[in-house]
Amino acid sequence: MENLNGEENVNRAWENIKENTKTSARESLGLHEWKQHNLWFDKECVDFLDQRKQAKLQWIQNPSRSNVDNPNNVRCSASRHFRNKKKAYLKAKIEELETNSKVNTVRDLYRGINDFKKGYQPRTFIVKDDKGELVADTYSIMVRWRNYFSQLLNVHEDNDIRQTKIHTVEPLVPEKSALEVELAIGKLKNHI
Repeated sequence: MENLNGEENVNRAWENIKENTKTSARESLGLHEWKQHNLWFDKECVDFLDQRKQAKLQWIQNPSRSNVDNPNNVRCSASRHFRNKKKAYLKAKIEELETNSKVNTVRDLYRGINDFKKGYQPRTFIVKDDKGELVADTYSIMVRWRNYFSQLLNVHEDNDIRQTKIHTVEPLVPEKSALEVELAIGKLKNHI
């Protein structure tokens, strides 16, 4: 870095370092693929989102009256497209459930019903520490769970704990003798 002269060389060196870091991270860690939760959301929907974003940027750069109507129109058409896509997806899923019901594939039927009933449930990886503060990083969460379960499961006996007499709602019933059991069995009806 000391031998570099000029701003262009510094920028080129920075780009080189940045690209090398990215490629080594990609090779060692791999890429994280995001799960798509809305199955109806496709490439066409992404295009509508891009159009909406571009219309908003044009309006921000030049807030004239003609540019005010364009983002609203694009937003309405994108929302309409999303609603129609979602309705078509739900209609196809309901038809699939109907065919599963008619064909008697019960497992697929109930699995589909549970998917509708539960919906999307995001996972949260946040816990509270001893002080009541929220903790989000993985190491701190593991330490918190370890401490919690060690306190919960590793109870040391204290001499201060006194035995208390346990009062139950049921009156104490004396044990039955073998003769009483035999007489009770003999009175039972034989339903063979």
